[in-house]
Amino acid sequence: MYQLQNFDIEHFLTEYWQKKPCIIKQGFKDFIDPVDEHILAGLTEEDSVDSRIVSYEYQKWQVNHGPYDDINQHCIGAWSLLVQSVDHYIPQADLLMRAFDFIPHWRMDDLMVSYSNENAGVGPHLDQYDVFIIQGKGSRRWQVGLPGKYQSFRPHCDLSQIPEFTAVIDQVLTAGDIIYIPPNHPHNGIALEECLNYSVGFRAPTQQEMLSSFADFAIDNNVLAKRYSDPKLQRRTHSGEIKQQEVLAFKQFLQQTLESELFSEWLASFMSQSKVVSEEYEQEQSFTVQEITELLAQGASFIRSPGVKAVFAEQPLNGNDNFTFYIESQAFSIPAEHTNWLIDFLSAPQFSHSPENPSEKCLFFTQLLSTLVNSGYWYLE
Repeated sequence: MYQLQNFDIEHFLTEYWQKKPCIIKQGFKDFIDPVDEHILAGLTEEDSVDSRIVSYEYQKWQVNHGPYDDINQHCIGAWSLLVQSVDHYIPQADLLMRAFDFIPHWRMDDLMVSYSNENAGVGPHLDQYDVFIIQGKGSRRWQVGLPGKYQSFRPHCDLSQIPEFTAVIDQVLTAGDIIYIPPNHPHNGIALEECLNYSVGFRAPTQQEMLSSFADFAIDNNVLAKRYSDPKLQRRTHSGEIKQQEVLAFKQFLQQTLESELFSEWLASFMSQSKVVSEEYEQEQSFTVQEITELLAQGASFIRSPGVKAVFAEQPLNGNDNFTFYIESQAFSIPAEHTNWLIDFLSAPQFSHSPENPSEKCLFFTQLLSTLVNSGYWYLE
């Protein structure tokens, strides 16, 4: 397990989160890399893995995307191999990302891992998301500036950079150090030697993404069929004119939708999605409810698959008959009286049967667990 040290969560959230960058020296003491460059190179052979190599040689930038048959032919000059969503493939990488769970899981995007040789980087640039970058083996110099009007340009069609900027942070990070960079803060990292970096990204959705998804959700579930009405319509001088009170009425008409229980259901579903779709979770074998029951009785443990995000909306005070959570937009419901116990299960990376659990709780749970295992979201240790 990875556990943050030399770090005050409350102070960080108050002073730095989405406000200003900071360095966390030895945030992970005696840090052990969860992967190495050979594991990364192996991942790039898979069609489902998003990877790229950014290289700089003879004053020219190049970007080559995986999968690779021969990765070595792209490793020229000063180069970096960047692999997205490593937390979905490597359990230890998933545990590293979960060390930052003081930020909600639904805010997490993925863990991008990079391997760089000396002098490599991707150039000065801006990102639209929050990121914690953990230094693995080796060292890298990081420069971070403040938000401003930076004119971006593309030295390569797949690479966006900005001109040089004034740095407010200029430090060398070694194994176990962490740098936090908020959105729109210019930054540049240059490897001082062969090194590994782990970028824990927290991406926030745009209004366009949310509205588009909400509309799709409504269509798929055949809801929002209520039609606008205007029983107090009055005659007007210009038939093409939309009155201000009508504009207000339309806003209120849509506002009713945003304030409905449907919106909470959609939001949890939307936030449970990740870069790796549910079809890509491996299912080694299927289990019946009876088999799950017997395995639990024998002391078997079940482990949450890397990258799984179980998301749910806070329950209203009046409560409901069921508690519903989502994984990859797939809904799972249980009786509301089991809510607290199930939340503990969803939050833990590993589960095994405990004799303190009432038998009726286990009866409902084995059905749920068999569904989760057969969907590939949990697996037998």
